[in-house]
Amino acid sequence: MEYTVVLEVAEEDGYTARCLEIPSAISEGDTKAEALENIREAIELVLEVSPQAVQCCNG
Repeated sequence: MEYTVVLEVAEEDGYTARCLEIPSAISEGDTKAEALENIREAIELVLEVSPQAVQCCNG
């Protein structure tokens, strides 16, 4: 399944990543690539513990 990830420059150094369909999946990294890898792991962990965490974003 594909999810929408928003990548933002953090207030301090690095990047913050969050998943729109899984609000509890939030991560960060020093680089864009690291933040994206970390959010992939966060999504996997949230879904492992709480598969019902996915929220539909079909407005």
